[in-house]
Amino acid sequence: MYRIDVLVQGFPGKSVCHGGLGWSTIALLRGEGRCILIDVGAFGVRKVLAKQLAAQGVKPEDVTDVVLTHAHYDHAVNFTLFPRATVWIGEEELRWAAAQPPGFDPLPELYVAALDRNPEVRRIRSGEEFLPGLHAILAPGHTPGCLVFHLTANETPVIFTGDAAKNRAELLCGRADMSEDEAATGRSIAAIWDLWRKVPGTLVIPGHDLTLRLDENGHAAYVGTRDAAIAAWFGEDIEQITRFELRCD
Repeated sequence: MYRIDVLVQGFPGKSVCHGGLGWSTIALLRGEGRCILIDVGAFGVRKVLAKQLAAQGVKPEDVTDVVLTHAHYDHAVNFTLFPRATVWIGEEELRWAAAQPPGFDPLPELYVAALDRNPEVRRIRSGEEFLPGLHAILAPGHTPGCLVFHLTANETPVIFTGDAAKNRAELLCGRADMSEDEAATGRSIAAIWDLWRKVPGTLVIPGHDLTLRLDENGHAAYVGTRDAAIAAWFGEDIEQITRFELRCD
């Protein structure tokens, strides 16, 4: 069995000014002699990630595996921080990402190239149990090769949806913001629901939202509360701070 800690809680929204709030969910799994990160975030979460790892007593060199749901910068960039980790990414996802020309999209070209060249990177196939109790499921739409990870080693199964279904709203309506293929996204979300309903009590950890469970009526309900905020300097000195709370439960 694995102990699971959500180190960075993804947020299901965008900044009006910048188009994104800049963080996605990062989960830590420990067990079976392994220390696993599922997704690793972008530059903006490095300080938060370092603090959270330290709070768990985990050093960067302790991380044995970095598991990436897909290649977008806000999920993949920080793989370079874990020098002893094996990096796992979908075979189809990496092939697609490496073939894309530079552009104004969420793919970090140099990091993707480094992943593609590195002989130590492990390419995952759909249906594969690539780590003990951790299965990969192809869930195209957001990107052609993005993966959902199904953890079956624990008494309570867990589904890590990444950006195949980024948040509760996408799961409920069956559609997604920022999808390479909207029809494929719809099919992937339907497949996630089928898997979610299969074993009562299964948890879903989305790429940009709080952990979810199904309540007694079969509705997706949040587990826990969000505690996050944005601090801004709108005044005339740095002591005057306006704080915007970002909460939901």
